[in-house]
Formats: sequence, C-alpha cells, structure tokens
Amino acid sequence: MTTFETHQVFNQAPPFENVNLFACDSALQEAVAREGAAWAGAQLHALGARLGRAEVLDLARLANAHSPVLHSVDRTGRRIDEVEFHPAWHELMALMIGAGVHASPWDSGQSGAQVARAAQYLLFGQVENGAQCPVTMTYACVPALRQAGAIADKWLPKILSRRYDPRSLPIEQKAGALIGMGMTEKQGGTDVRANTTRAEPLDPAEARARFGAEGEGAWRIVGHKWFFSAPQSDAHLILAQTDDEGSAGLSCFFLPRYLPDGSRNAIRVQRLKNKLGNRSNASSEVEFEGALAWLVGKVGRGIPTILDMGGHTRLDCVIGTAGIMRAALTHALHHARGRAAFGRKLSEQPLMQNVLADLALESEAATAFALRLARCFDESADPAQALLGRILTPAGKYWLCKRGPAFGAEAMEVMGGNGYVEDGPLARLYREFPVNSIWEGSGNVMCLDLLRAFGKTPAARDALAAELGLARGAHAAFDSFADGLLEDLATPQADEFGARRLAERIVIAVQAALLLRHAPASVSEAFVASRVAVNVGGAFGRLPAGTDCAAILARAL
Repeated sequence: MTTFETHQVFNQAPPFENVNLFACDSALQEAVAREGAAWAGAQLHALGARLGRAEVLDLARLANAHSPVLHSVDRTGRRIDEVEFHPAWHELMALMIGAGVHASPWDSGQSGAQVARAAQYLLFGQVENGAQCPVTMTYACVPALRQAGAIADKWLPKILSRRYDPRSLPIEQKAGALIGMGMTEKQGGTDVRANTTRAEPLDPAEARARFGAEGEGAWRIVGHKWFFSAPQSDAHLILAQTDDEGSAGLSCFFLPRYLPDGSRNAIRVQRLKNKLGNRSNASSEVEFEGALAWLVGKVGRGIPTILDMGGHTRLDCVIGTAGIMRAALTHALHHARGRAAFGRKLSEQPLMQNVLADLALESEAATAFALRLARCFDESADPAQALLGRILTPAGKYWLCKRGPAFGAEAMEVMGGNGYVEDGPLARLYREFPVNSIWEGSGNVMCLDLLRAFGKTPAARDALAAELGLARGAHAAFDSFADGLLEDLATPQADEFGARRLAERIVIAVQAALLLRHAPASVSEAFVASRVAVNVGGAFGRLPAGTDCAAILARAL
C-alpha cells in the first residue's frame, strides 16, 4: 500500500512477475509431454523461470518504448542503411538465439524437436513479440536454403549458431547470422505474381572478376519491396521476376547484406514502417539498385521454393498467437484475483468467472492445437501427418489469429483502465495480435489455401478424419459436429464463399478432439458446449449454466 498526501493506494493487484511461465501452465506441460517432447521438460522449466523474472519482462517494455531508428548515412555522408536498436532488444534476441529457438529442430537430432521448440516459442511469446520476427524467419529459411548448395555450405553454420551477433559485417566475420525475407510490393501486396522487381544474370566474366568462384551464378536485382522484414538481417530471401531461355516467372533469390568481396550490397532502406504493433522490430521499405543475389531453387519456381519457408513462418503465427493469448490471460486472471469490487474479489464474481473461464478455454485450446500442429512438422515424413499439417497450418493461422484481437480486448476489459494504459503490458499485447493474422497471408489467403489443399489432395480429408476419429464416442455433440464437417468435405468442391466457416469448423473440431482426449472433463465439456454445440461468434463470457468455472480457472493459473 502506497500513501500519498491526500489518500492511500490500496486494492491493487501486485505486478505479475517472478513467475515460472512453464511451471504455471498445466496445459502446456501436458501438451509437451504427449506430443513427443517430454525430454525437454527440464530445459523448459528453466526457460520459464528465466522469462518470468521481473527484469526480463521489463526488457519487453523498454524495447517497445524505444523503437528502432534508421540511420541512412554516417556522419560523413556515406550510405550505410543501419538500424539502431535499444539494448533491451539485443538482450531479448540474445536470449532467444542462445536458447536455440531459431535452430534447434534442424540440428538437435531429437524426435519431438519441433514440439520442444514450439513450447519455447510460446513461452517467449508471453514476453516480447517483435524479437520473434527475425528469429522466426531465420528458423524458417533452413528448408529453403538446403536447396542452395554452396550458399548452404557457407551460411548454415552461422545461421544455426547459438551466438547472437548484431554487428554489421561480412558473414565471414560474424559469429552468427540472421535471415529475413522480402516478398510483397506496392502494386501487388499478397498477389506476389504482380511483382515487378526483376533479376538478370550477371555477366559470368564480371562475376568471376569481382568475386572469383563465389561469383558464379550471381544475378542483378532491380526493384523494390514494400515490406522487407528485419533489414538488419545478414541476408534475405526475396522474389523477383526472371526470364532465362524462355522460362519466365518468379524466382527465389538469396540476397546478402554484404557481397563476397566485403562491400555493401545495393540495398537502400527508404524508411522504417510506423506500425500499429510489433514496434520493437524493424520493418522496412527498400529499393534494390542493382543489388546482387544468388538463385535458390529453380528458375521460375520461386513461390514453391519460398513456401518451404512460408509454411514454417505460418506455424509460428499459430504458436505466437497462442503465446500472446496465454500472456493476456495470465495478466487478466492475476489482476482479477488481486482486486476487489462491490465487496468481493473480481475472480469470485459469477459473471467475471464466466469471462475468465471462457478466455482460459480459448487459451488452452490454442496451446493444444499449436503443439499438435508442431508434431505434424516433426512427423512430416509420414504422409498422413504431412497432409494433416498441410490443412491445419492455414486453417489454424486463420482461426487462432482471428480470435486473437477479440481475446486481447476482453482481457484488457477485465483490467479496465489498468489494462488500457501503456504502463502495463495489455495494450502492447493487444496491438501485437493483428500482425499474426496479416503476416504471411491474411485470413482470406489462408482459407483459399485450405481449399486448394483439399482440391489437390483429397486424401487430406482422410488425414483429418483419422485425427478426429481418435475422439469419437467421447461426446455426442462432437460426433455430430465431426460427421457434418467430414460429410461436407466428402465431395471435392471449392466453396470460396464459405471458406472461412470451413476453416473455423476444422480448427474447432481438432481442438475439441484434443481436449476430449486429454483435458479434464471440466475443460472439455465446457469447450464442446460453448464451441461445438453452438456457433462460436459474439463476445467471450457466454458459457452455459452449470460450467465448472472454478475448476477451469484453478487449472489455468
């Protein structure tokens, strides 16, 4: 209690800090174990304890209060295109890179590595989200770069390094490397086939004269990118139009920040974007003034090549959203337990219990779905798991990310004015939700991709049916819901108008199946009653009478 000259400050919840973010999350612990990463339990406990410390949580505040600054030229007027970050950003990046969140599935050699890494990412998502962007892109670039021969040999050891090295230097002088991406342009946005950036092969003699053997296969890039994520990265994967011996179309290129001779590449950062959220991270608009890049994959096959990266970034949109949901829930529930109104704690009032329990259900379902999806990536050598991941990735990115802003607004409302002001984390978390819905394909793009998956591979329905079948018989309403969904998928069709509703039904069915199989009855029964037996829609806090809110909330935190 604080005493002012005119009054005493009481009835305030203490800050949510010095909490083990893994140990207090039963749903996450259980999902890690059942999806194949029980071996990572001790590591995740240690990480959860570190991330929940007051000083680490405050790094997020500082990194977002002090946004990155672009320095186009140095004091003498030489072009440098450098981005300056607050020290808190670098500490957060060092934490993530040191934990291997960018690399562990690719070099750990352990089964369940994607699941373990997903749990790490979900925990970091409860702390700060801007730093997750370059980490995600670095993680996601590996499948694409493995197609790149000499580039992979030179760059992958630095990409997989556990040492964060923010210095602007040629790759040979770096202890670790970050990779970004650039796909969209002003005139096309999501329609990347409308890109106008062009690539022309560099004259082989000129390439050899400048770079020796490393110059082989160089292309000159002229054009722009409207969103060039993390311009401080050591290299980017980009798309550009090519025309080589009659083979035209978009191709994927590896664009380094420094060229093999140590000179800066001709990448001109025009500005940093003034974004709604994700303020700690630098997103830029750039021009390529004859920049040099090297082909990844085949000429004209840029979209399939970069989609190897896109699938993993979409996975992180799902996991990241689940992490922000969990953070918003814990802050709201902690506040409600520490503050009284109208004679009793907020958390003891029936209507508030309904709201909090509804949020807890959504958060647990999101966590269960995210880690189940990560297992699909772990087991992608199994055709059925690969197909399941192929449909759950766009469906999950659509529905979970779409639920995010409403979730954040409701959690903020629990805290009232304390949540709305920038002094606490809820306003920042609320601003973070929309980016996962927009980045790597908006909701409509995800739903169209889902239709494309079913249209190209009818066996995807069988993979979904097998997953839902594991929970058959546990609840009559679920069985009816699953039957109706699978019946609608029995005949190949492209119902574009209803694609959003289809994606929603798929995710809710999978979440319900997971909770019916693995969660306590208080959780699974309430989820089925509020999501499966009725249309979701509307605000949170509409759980049916008889819901055991106390049991749900005791499990949540």
